[in-house]
Amino acid sequence: MSRDRFREIMKFLRFDVRSTRTQRLTNDKFGLISDVWYNFISNAQSCYTPGPYITIDEQLFPSKCRCRFTQFMSSKPDKYGQKFWLAVDKDSKYIVNAFPYLGKDDVRSNDERLGDYVVKKLMQPYLKKGRNITCDNFFTSLSLAETLKSNGTSIVGTINKARREIPVCVKEAKEELYSTVVLKKDDITLTVYQGKHKKNVLLLSTMHPDIQIETNTKKKPDVVSFYNSSKYGVDVVDQMARKYSVKAPSRRWPVHTFL
Repeated sequence: MSRDRFREIMKFLRFDVRSTRTQRLTNDKFGLISDVWYNFISNAQSCYTPGPYITIDEQLFPSKCRCRFTQFMSSKPDKYGQKFWLAVDKDSKYIVNAFPYLGKDDVRSNDERLGDYVVKKLMQPYLKKGRNITCDNFFTSLSLAETLKSNGTSIVGTINKARREIPVCVKEAKEELYSTVVLKKDDITLTVYQGKHKKNVLLLSTMHPDIQIETNTKKKPDVVSFYNSSKYGVDVVDQMARKYSVKAPSRRWPVHTFL
């Protein structure tokens, strides 16, 4: 394709009907490309059946276009962009579900955590099928674990020590190096592993009713090893999206999303 032909296509590339644009944007901030996006996700789900392990995390797609839902995240290499919630198959790194973060959502109730809402929405097509979710401490909570368990889905994830459901004895405990403390509630286990001198890690799991300890020097619990081997799914997708990027210069955010 010649350069001029490519530029001509880019100039007229649109994803919506202009006559109904204003009306749709009042109800859907993502309306300029929502039909294309959700058709793509529907095709992805119909063409592929994920394995038993799914990773859930966020992705910040770099973009500085004028957009109503551009996010700033200081921890990311590119500080500004469009934020997406992704559910990825652990083995193949295939995206099985995704949707953008558009700010406050009227569908989500005020008493429901954002992390719980995101996980439930991403896993809606795959509940009651015996799959496991791996996620970080933004998503993990005791209420989410109980809800997923009732729907035949397990979860393994780090959990923030400051959460209300964490016992006070765990928050104030100072254990020996490479020691493990396990607390149980029904089939839900909370594992506290002291991997560093002044820092421990808390993991909530409904997949590991019994915790096995490795016999090497670090005496790492099997739930920690499982988390490390299954958490990187979304990170690999993000790396591939950057390495094999087809991004082209444009001032229109729907074009950035499409690319």
